[in-house]
Amino acid sequence: MAVLAVVGGLVAGGAAQAGWFSSDDTGAVYTGLVEGVAVGGYDPVAYFRQGRAVEGSAAITTTHRGAEWRFSSEENKAAFLAEPAKYAPAYGGYCSWAIAEGKLAKGDPKNWDIVDGRLYLNYNASIQKRWQADIPGFISKADANWPELAPK
Repeated sequence: MAVLAVVGGLVAGGAAQAGWFSSDDTGAVYTGLVEGVAVGGYDPVAYFRQGRAVEGSAAITTTHRGAEWRFSSEENKAAFLAEPAKYAPAYGGYCSWAIAEGKLAKGDPKNWDIVDGRLYLNYNASIQKRWQADIPGFISKADANWPELAPK
């Protein structure tokens, strides 16, 4: 459990408001991997359309809830603009497993799952394996914890 001690301290400043429950959600977009940029600069739509993590371009961006979002194509940007709540990661892009455990930690865009049409990020491959052992249980716990943990 040393990972929790480490990941708990890795939440960086510079978070901006973003939602995942609804368009008026509480919570923040994690922007610590690339200062001010959501999902570490990866294209959130590509997870759904290409089934893999794809780096976004600094030339194809939008601002949503105070964070910059990058895309690999204009088509993906347009899809995001039409339905940002569909494509934005759960829990503002923080680590889903950590949220379930009552902690805040960075979400790594290379460690992800889509469950019931929702994108979830995790801290690293090891944490993702823990997450995958009981995704429904961890989602239930994270949903309950998120309102109190969400940076304001």
